Order: sequence, then structure tokens, then C-alpha cells
Amino acid sequence: MLTIGVLTGGSDAPGLNAAIRAIVLAAEQRGGMETAGVRNGFEGIAGAHWASLAAADVLGIHTRGGSILGCDNIFRGEPTAFEAALREGGLDGLIVIGGNGSLTVAQAMVEAGARVVGVPKTIDNDVAGTELTIGFDTAVRVVADACQRLIDTAESHRRVMILEVMGRHSGFIALHGAMAGGADIALLPEIGYKLDAIVESIEQRQTRGHNHTLIVAAEGAAERGGAPVIDQLRTDSTGIQHLGGIGQMLRESLRDRCDSEVRSVDLAYLQRGGPPTAFDRVIAAQMGVQALEALTKGEAGTFTAYAGGEVEMRPLTEAAGKARKVELEESLVLSARGMGLQFGD
Repeated sequence: MLTIGVLTGGSDAPGLNAAIRAIVLAAEQRGGMETAGVRNGFEGIAGAHWASLAAADVLGIHTRGGSILGCDNIFRGEPTAFEAALREGGLDGLIVIGGNGSLTVAQAMVEAGARVVGVPKTIDNDVAGTELTIGFDTAVRVVADACQRLIDTAESHRRVMILEVMGRHSGFIALHGAMAGGADIALLPEIGYKLDAIVESIEQRQTRGHNHTLIVAAEGAAERGGAPVIDQLRTDSTGIQHLGGIGQMLRESLRDRCDSEVRSVDLAYLQRGGPPTAFDRVIAAQMGVQALEALTKGEAGTFTAYAGGEVEMRPLTEAAGKARKVELEESLVLSARGMGLQFGD
């Protein structure tokens, strides 16, 4: 009987439960195999906190956000110790569902001798080697919905509204969310903005008879030649640098430069929660099943990647320790510019 462990590392994202469910169901379909759910990310490996999962344990969880296994984005311990814990605990392989940090730890475990495969998840969509990650589509849906709600009130009150979204140092959520939600300006980490250019865009809209402007600002966006805004309170309390506050900063900067009232909203953790979209459920299921299949074939050091509409296995080294960013010449950016979406540059 093969025992395959599965953990959800890093921060939560919609679709994690769909991936867990797919792995458990696929293991039961194959027979001669069981799934062990590791609690609270890599902390669960260190403490040998795992338990068998059967089909009855994952009934209907694919519609829920979060993770039934719990998440932890603090990585304590050495990869060699994790490998030893897996071996001593009787796990024949491990599926790590995580983002940049988790997949980097997974690669280190492989180098220490563990049989590990990865599944990329993060609402930021910034994992290298894959076009899409679990959770991204749902986060974009939330941003697009927020844009529509803000446009309604901005238009009614003739306001400039700023919506701050997540993404760390990659602008995928801001770009896709702005396009889907009908925003007028999108500020991305990949494109340094100029305050004068933003003011000019607002004034040009007013000249054309538009009495409101919606700006979607990625948390990692920064003024040209400057640095992103840091959430100092969270940074001091955790010891880890956290981005945040660009919405408030822009609001204060624009208030003295615009005739319109300026308001800001930080969407924050609302982007992470709630039921995953149908697309996220499907891609999570595909990735979960293929990760399990890879382990049963004796693979290690690979991860599931979405490319050209298909899920395939790629070397984990393509993702570990790397981050994916918006390419300024990609078709989506060019299309956005073509339809008049401004980037503050």
C-alpha cells in the first residue's frame, strides 16, 4: 500500500480543496494507495501531523475556499529533516500545493532525497514555468466585481476611486482585474508610474465628459524611480516585509491635484476567500490528478504547469526560487493599451 502525503503550504487560495479532493479520489480509483493529509503546511511535516483521507472526508469540499488541511507560510526546519520525517512516518511521496516559497522548499526536499512533486497555487499568478496558478481566476473575479461596484458609486458622486489589490511584485491581478472590471487606470509593479501622468489621465477623462475615474493599483506598484509602499505595522509584527498602503498614499497625493473627491479601498483578503470559480475547480482537479500520477510513476522534482490550455509536468527547478512577472510586450498589455487603459507612464 502506497501512502502519498499532500500539504497546502504558504497562504490560502481558492481551489486548494478542489485539488485535495481530486488527489484523494484519484488515489482511491487507482487502488492500493491511500492519501495522508498533512496539517498546517510544512509545520505538519516537522511534527508528523498527518492523517488518512478517504472519499468521505472530501465530499463536497471542492466548492469551498481555504484549505481543510490548513496553511502556514512560515517555513521552519531543514529540508533534510523534512525528508527524514517523511521517511520515518511512512510516506512514500509528497504533493506540495503552494506558491513560490513552498515550491522552493519542495525543490530543496527533492535535493535532500525526498520524493516530492509540486502543484502551483497563488492568487498572484507569479509562479514561474506556468501560465496560470490555482486561485488566480477567482481572485480576478473578485477584483472585477469590486470594480463594477466602485464604478457605480464613483459615477454617482463624480469621484476618483482607487482600488488596491494584491499581487506582491507581479501585476497579474491588477491587469486582469482592471480589464475585466472596466477600470480606467492600472498601476503595475512592472511599470513605474508618474503622478503627473495619472493626473493628466484624470483631467483628459473629464474633458471628454467622464465625471469619474477608477484606478486599480497593485500593492507592489511604485512611482518611477521609487520603491513600493511597505505596510510597516505588519512588517514589524512578523519580521517579514509586507507590501501595502499604496491606495491610501495615492489618495493623499491626488487630493491636492484633482478637482474631484478621491477615495480609496483596499480589497485585501477578500481576494483570497469564497468559493472558487468553475475554472479554478477544474484546473485544480487536473493538477491534483496529474501530480498523483507523476508520483505513482516514480517521478520526483516535477510540478504541474498550465501551458497552452493543457496541464503538463515540468521540472520543479523552473519554478523554485523564481517569480513570474507581466511581460510589457505581451498581447494582453498591448490590447489594454489599445483600448485606452492607462498605466500611469
